Amino acid sequence: MAFLIALINIVAWALIPLTVRKSPASQIAGMGIGASATALIIYLFTRPAFDLATWAVAFCAGALWTIGQMGQFISFKRIGVSGTIPLSAGFQLVGNFLIGVLIFGEWPSATAKVIGFIALALVVVGIVLSSKSDDPAGGNANAGNVLFLLATTIGFWIYSSFPKLISKDINPGVSGLDYLLPEMVGVLVGTTIYVLATHSGRVYRQRATWHNALAGIEFSIGTLFSVKHNGVTDAFIYSQLSSILSTFGGILFLHEHKTHREMIYITIGLVLIIGGSIMTGFAK
Repeated sequence: MAFLIALINIVAWALIPLTVRKSPASQIAGMGIGASATALIIYLFTRPAFDLATWAVAFCAGALWTIGQMGQFISFKRIGVSGTIPLSAGFQLVGNFLIGVLIFGEWPSATAKVIGFIALALVVVGIVLSSKSDDPAGGNANAGNVLFLLATTIGFWIYSSFPKLISKDINPGVSGLDYLLPEMVGVLVGTTIYVLATHSGRVYRQRATWHNALAGIEFSIGTLFSVKHNGVTDAFIYSQLSSILSTFGGILFLHEHKTHREMIYITIGLVLIIGGSIMTGFAK
């Protein structure tokens, strides 16, 4: 059963980059609608516990998630899905490693630190390999585009850290189901603010936006099954495993061209990133 739950999580998140279409504004607007609607339906059937502090923190986490997801969607246009996903996964891992160690006191023992920093090194090497290009100018994954993706990944770092904050300092008995709705309402508010701030309100009248709501449904379902049944730590590892499907899905189904050498770089890079992610499970 645990394997099937993990598989649902991996597939649901992997489908997001392959589902969305049209402009980044349309993509983020659709995700906000789909994610919040799905979370509301789940809430009405499950009626989880209410805690004001938990809901407030979860709402902020969802709203700040918008920064990271918008960075991904914009990068899909600049770098492509197969170029963005390995970099984004690696950046998320590095940031979450460091936040876990410096803020939440993870990897307390010397052995854990050794394993953890070996894992971190694997991820960094994986990031470098994934961004390599046969284009002498660096291809679309140039320094400006990579730095933009890195800067917006801060939203994902904060989003991933809030569940740890809730379970450690606010409500130790909380489950992922308890904060799914406020988190997804935060996603809806964050995406709406972005759309209005960029004067893109017209996207709500576009058919593509409502198609992109499918990605929001996939996001909510993946989050629900993962956190509820596997816990926050394992859920994050599974989210990185989904990057394999997304990356090669971009190449196969979105017809993103890669040379033979670039395919080797991406494959090795992904193996190192996922390997580093799995190793963190032993750094306790």
